[in-house]
Order: sequence, then C-alpha cells, then structure tokens
Amino acid sequence: MKAWRASLLRFDDDGRAVFDTDGLLVTGPDAAGRRVVIAAGDHSALAPRFPGVPVTHLPGRILAPGFLDLHIHYPQTDVIGSPAEGLLPWLEHYTFPHEARFADAAYAADVATFFLDELARNGVTTALTFATSHPTSVNALFTEARQRGLRLITGKVLQDRHSPDGVRDQTEQSLIDTEALIQKWHGVDRLGYAITPRFAPSCSEAQLTGAGALAARYPDVWIQSHVSENLDEVRWARELFPASRSYLAVYDDHGLMRERAIYAHCIHFDDDDRALMRATGTAAAVSPTSNLFLGSGFFDYAGADRVGFRYGLASDVGGGTSFSPFHTMLAAYTVGRTTLEGRQTKPGLSLRPQHLWWQHTAGAARALGLQGIVGNLQPGCEADFIVLNPAATPLLARRTAQAQSLDELLFAMIVLGDDRLVEKTVISG
Repeated sequence: MKAWRASLLRFDDDGRAVFDTDGLLVTGPDAAGRRVVIAAGDHSALAPRFPGVPVTHLPGRILAPGFLDLHIHYPQTDVIGSPAEGLLPWLEHYTFPHEARFADAAYAADVATFFLDELARNGVTTALTFATSHPTSVNALFTEARQRGLRLITGKVLQDRHSPDGVRDQTEQSLIDTEALIQKWHGVDRLGYAITPRFAPSCSEAQLTGAGALAARYPDVWIQSHVSENLDEVRWARELFPASRSYLAVYDDHGLMRERAIYAHCIHFDDDDRALMRATGTAAAVSPTSNLFLGSGFFDYAGADRVGFRYGLASDVGGGTSFSPFHTMLAAYTVGRTTLEGRQTKPGLSLRPQHLWWQHTAGAARALGLQGIVGNLQPGCEADFIVLNPAATPLLARRTAQAQSLDELLFAMIVLGDDRLVEKTVISG
C-alpha cells in the first residue's frame, strides 16, 4: 500500500463535497488486482490504522479526484481555435479535412500521444472521446491509452452520408468494423468501446438501425453522439427524419438511448425531450466553451433539473476552446447564469462551486454508469487522482489564502485555475 498526506477532496453519495484539511489517502490492490482507494479521511483518525505504510507528505497541496471529460474529439486536437461562422461551416472547412488524415496509422498514433499527454497535464484521468471513421484512429488511441493504464472510452465514428470523401464510410463495412473493434478492445484492461454515430444527419437509416442492433447485442458498451447543438442542425435533422417526434427521438427510434448513452450538447430541447432522457437513463455532456465559441446556445440547467436527467461536463475539444476542466467549469457557471433570452439569473444548485466540481468528477462518473469506480476518492474507487497546488500562481496564492469556506476555495480555483494548478496526475495510484 501507499499513502499521501495533504488536504483531501471527495464527494458523498448525494454529491456533497467532503473536505479534510489534513487528510490521508491510502491506496492498494483490491481482490481483482486493481489499485483502488483503501481509505480516505482525516489523517489523525486514519494514520494509526496503517502503521508502516510509506506516506508522501504534500503540505499545502490538495488531493482531488481526477477529472472526467464526457465529450471530446481526439482527432480535433489540431483544429482547436480555428475560426468559423458556426457548427456546420466549422465541420466543413476544418474538421472533416483534418480527420481524413487519420487513415494514416502513424499520424493517428502521433496525435494520440499528444492528446493523452494534454489530458494528463490538465488533470483528466478518464475521457469519453470520439475517434474518426477510420479503424486506425481507434486502434492508435486504445493502444496508447492501454500502455498508460488509463480508463478511456472511444469508438469509430459512423458517417455514411452527407460527409466528404476521406471521412465518409460504407454502411455495411462500418458496422462490421465497429463490431470487430468492440470484440478487440471493449473490456481490455480499463478500456471501453462506444458506438459512435457522428450525428443523425451523417447517418443513413440503415446505419442507425445497424448501430442500434449492435447496442442491443452488446448492452455493456457505451453509445455517444451529438444532438440539438445548433438550430440549423436541428432543422436539418427534422427534415431528414420526419417520422420522428424530435431530433432526439431519432436516436430513440433506432434503439440508441439507454443507460451508458451520452449525447453532447442537448441545448434545443423541450420537456418531452428531457423526459425521454430521464426515462431512458441517457445522459447529457454539457460543453459550454464549445457552445460559446460556435454560438450554438446555452444548456438549460433549470430545465434539466426540473425534469430530472443526468448530465456532466465536457470540453468538446476542438470546438471547445480548452482542455482545462477549470475553464470548462467557469464557462458552465457563466452560461448557466444566462437564460436564452439573455437575462441574468441567480446561481442555482447546479452552479454552486461544489456541484460544478461534482459535474466534472463523480457526477460525470454517474452519467457514464461508473459511479463508485472513477471520479471520486471514496474507498473502492480506482486510484486516479490529481495533486493541486492552490498557490500555483501569485494571484491564485493570494486569493486562495483568503478563502473563508470550501465554496470560496473551490470557486477561486475554478475562476483562476488552469493547467498550472495541476501539479501532478496519478493514474491507478
């Protein structure tokens, strides 16, 4: 076993933060050989239980759960910060031409290495990420993630229509490739597969039907896609699938809404859509920096909480503008205070500092169906954590030293933090 002594942040079953100013985190192997949290809590109470266990003392530091990113595109790493008028022009001018390069295995491997380095530098220890339509892109990312011992979920993108040469796939072969990749990678070490229609307009009826059949055949894999991000996209989806009640319902009509299904954006919803999310156990990946950058709209926190469906935070790089969970949490706070009519609102429960942090850790794990496995530092959780230095910059040091409560401390780090705040990222202890 190993132990770390520092301030310690974790979450209870109701999503409330638990904070020990002088805490102890003890990790070790479980019966299956995974390195997990053995104990977490106040140092003075726990230390006598673990005599002889080596302790790394980190005064002035905070141990916190590694962040989860519920929606990110590893092939878009190199198009982050590209100017465009909106979602569809951005895809046409930047994303699709760049993703065509991932047919090259060496190029895919190079980007995968950089991408995972960047996640680690920003304290992200679990990610649900898109690959491209090329199986080579999936193999490259899984290979690199496995070497690092990461918990990572990805999948080959499905897009057999309304897509340019170089990224458009063939319906039957795309489904054959998807099943082969599931059988090759899903459940290997800490890896998971996600069936990945790019978005409904990029997929034929036959491809969506086939994806739904695979989802039924492999109920423990994940599903990921986009929905209701942009009004032009919504109109297009409704034109292409007139028999479905709404854009979201297209996925339900093809068997693609259930537990372990994550849909990015979920902005332009009505209450019937929200009720469908709740009834099927589907979760939303809230992507505020991307929505601001592309002018797509604001996720309706009040509507989600009123009807009651799961959600968590996501960077959505490269439409998103930063790998940093701190930038994502700050953007969520900012847009969450603004209604679609542009009026400022008082911060509700979802925008309080503890809850914002929960949305990017234990709450995101719950959305993925991994509650109690990742995203927390309670006993039994896998030992993925970060070491935070709240004095990493002069302004952070000055502000956090004056924090009078846990909310003030967490909020100061959300507002002022970036990759410099993450001193170290620890995977599996």
